[in-house]
Amino acid sequence: MTDLRLGVNIDHVATVRNARGGDTPSPVRAAKLAEEAGADGITAHLREDRRHISDADIEALMATLKLPLNFEMAATDEMQAIALRHRPHAVCIVPEKREERTTEGGLEVARDENRLAHFIAPLRDAGCRVSIFIAADRPQIDAAARIGAQVVELHTGAYCDAHAAGDTATRDAELAKIAEMATHAHALGLEVHAGHGLTYDTVGPIAGLPEIRELNIGHFLIGEAIFRGLSPAIAEMRRRMEAARRVMS
Repeated sequence: MTDLRLGVNIDHVATVRNARGGDTPSPVRAAKLAEEAGADGITAHLREDRRHISDADIEALMATLKLPLNFEMAATDEMQAIALRHRPHAVCIVPEKREERTTEGGLEVARDENRLAHFIAPLRDAGCRVSIFIAADRPQIDAAARIGAQVVELHTGAYCDAHAAGDTATRDAELAKIAEMATHAHALGLEVHAGHGLTYDTVGPIAGLPEIRELNIGHFLIGEAIFRGLSPAIAEMRRRMEAARRVMS
């Protein structure tokens, strides 16, 4: 049975902190709790508008974390410079629009191949694992492989949204597409991750896909932590992931 890693995204701890200013709740403290609860990595998205994670958070995470940091970032010169200064374990290139609430859809790689290939080359040379956050779409996966990405993270938002809406036909179609494209990406030699919108109710079918090596989950876990605590929330997610993996095997 292939191990399935859990990356915990701590962005929305910073969202709560920034709602009032000050230092609490601390994203770094959340990262340490996630580490103690069995997370395999920490994800943080430093957005251009700094709406949640701050530059100081990234500094503190790099200084204190024992777990690998997955640094989510837009494909801009500013973010490339920050990543090259810190050299996190992984960088995940995501699309970013100022007006969106959260990351919507996957990165358009196929129409921007040349620029993105040149953009990620210094990151790879610096020792960062480069991941591209994309839709479960064959042309985007093929383009990600051509530009030299080592990892693709498949966007699970449409699958989760359909489940929440009770649209089982769309949900099942989206799941089938994710499964097919996970197989395709794996065949190209890419490591396959998945994330966006996953909950206790939706994680099982995704965790059960044999090609997927890592799930990145944040908003749901931070919300669930309000009611049961962060460590129990993470432990329950791990339990469901592992149960799905056992069924697969």
